[in-house]
Amino acid sequence: ARRLLLKMALSLMSAHAAFQAPAPLMRSRPVQMFSEGDIGVTRPLGVYDPLGLISTRDMFRYEVMEIKHGRAAMLGFVHVILTEAGARFPGYLSPTAGLKFSDVPSGCIASLEALPTPAWLQIMVVGCFAETGYFLFNSQDPSKAPGDIAGDNWVRYSDKATKTFKLNAERNNGRAAMLGITGCLIHELLGVDALYP
Repeated sequence: ARRLLLKMALSLMSAHAAFQAPAPLMRSRPVQMFSEGDIGVTRPLGVYDPLGLISTRDMFRYEVMEIKHGRAAMLGFVHVILTEAGARFPGYLSPTAGLKFSDVPSGCIASLEALPTPAWLQIMVVGCFAETGYFLFNSQDPSKAPGDIAGDNWVRYSDKATKTFKLNAERNNGRAAMLGITGCLIHELLGVDALYP
């Protein structure tokens, strides 16, 4: 049953593009062409659009998805590093199953296989809600810049050059983390350690 759930999870990850934010959260904007100096357009690739999507798609939605998945990948990669180092929460992960956090092995796939079925279902439901934008903290206000989901009290940078640098750093770190967590998953699927293959 766990292998079937793992296959289902992997197939859902490959079909993540099918999820779309609800209509009220989406905005219709004129097609936006990117140019050098825009947030996310960095060296060495610059404006990288091999499929020609910029002129035909709502790039606001794609920017929001890239930032969200980059943030999730950064958290996922930190999780791999911490669990490989032996860091665990104290107490029980599932009191009804008698499963402690310390009982869960390190590794992306091994840790998921150790979870009981209700935990899998919770992960899937939370993932689906996050992808469709139904969580309050995950909703993207169309009037704000892509990725700006914080409240009004969040500290923002007043210096434009510093803000541009920080936003580009976040975007590039997210892209690197997406590749990094994918590499960890591939290492484990090949039967070697995620961090030290």
